[in-house]
Amino acid sequence: MWRFNQRFTIMKANFNRAALAEALGLLTSVAPSRTPKPILRCVQITAEDKEVRICATDLEVGINYSISEVQVDKAGEVIVPADRLAAIVRESVDEVLVLEASDGKCEIRGADSHFTVYGQEPGQYPVVPGFEGDAEIEIGLSNLQAGIEQCLFATAKESSRYAINGVLWEIKGKKLIMVATDGRRLARCQVNLTSAPKGDVPENLIVPGKAMGLLDKIGGNEKDVVAVKLLDNQILMSCANVVISSNLVEGNFPKYEDIIPTDYTKKLTLSTEAALSAARRASLLANEESKGIQLALEAGKIVFSGRAPETGDAQVDMAIDYKGEPINIGFNPQFFIDALRVIRAADFELELGDPDRPGLLKSGKDFLYVLMPINLG
Repeated sequence: MWRFNQRFTIMKANFNRAALAEALGLLTSVAPSRTPKPILRCVQITAEDKEVRICATDLEVGINYSISEVQVDKAGEVIVPADRLAAIVRESVDEVLVLEASDGKCEIRGADSHFTVYGQEPGQYPVVPGFEGDAEIEIGLSNLQAGIEQCLFATAKESSRYAINGVLWEIKGKKLIMVATDGRRLARCQVNLTSAPKGDVPENLIVPGKAMGLLDKIGGNEKDVVAVKLLDNQILMSCANVVISSNLVEGNFPKYEDIIPTDYTKKLTLSTEAALSAARRASLLANEESKGIQLALEAGKIVFSGRAPETGDAQVDMAIDYKGEPINIGFNPQFFIDALRVIRAADFELELGDPDRPGLLKSGKDFLYVLMPINLG
């Protein structure tokens, strides 16, 4: 049990359980489960006159979430463990939950339940900024989320090259180009801004992958707009009742334009659904030892194949309109499938060069994917 030298600020609020559960679902993805600073495992709940703000941070990324589906009886503040509170709210069957805080603890009451969770001193919680002033960049939420889904998967998950742990934003007029790479593949997409940027906005910046992932989880409708503001080395992104704050990634993003092939002559148009099915089936017998699938391009068809020495062989033929020179090239099957999953058009373009050069996938003018080949021996 935590011990305190002073009394907590008293707080009491009646929450719509569904709204509170939605908020905590997003907030718990920020609060770290393991950290040398126990207070970061908590959320800060601040009840005001007509709304409650709940904040979470890992000191790199933060969320400031406002809930209006609430009746505040006593304004105040409490700091409670995020995972414990989220679990209680998630498992509750009540439409309304009452949270009351005093003397270093938070009580959660439903119609037939009563929980007491011990917290920490409110004054020790880091400041999680809100969004004040005018936006410098505005992007439709649905547009931005569509772009995030087409590039975030290609970021490096663990790398000493911190720049590629994030997504590059290139702002060009009323276009936002987003680029992600892990060194073995590269995804680039572009989305429309609602208007030209205001003020002195840098042309390039790198947003952490975690912050981008949080944006993708925000619920909303087609009319919602993400307001963006840059402060020193931070980015603030506000949409509806959620403000996401994040440090920008330092360092230089690779000069990705240099690796996008521009001289390929083997170009074909493939059905997205058919190619995805063929790649999935060909990869069923591939394993860590065999490493990948092979694409064999020849007159009238493309053959997707995979094999494992101790398992067997797989081959899927796909009819195409092609009369050029044959080529065999190997790819990581998951990387190939990842790209096809995010192509929303019925067809896409596949461009190939020599077997030791990258493959290039395109969908219209808005999506491009570069995939390094692998040697299948």
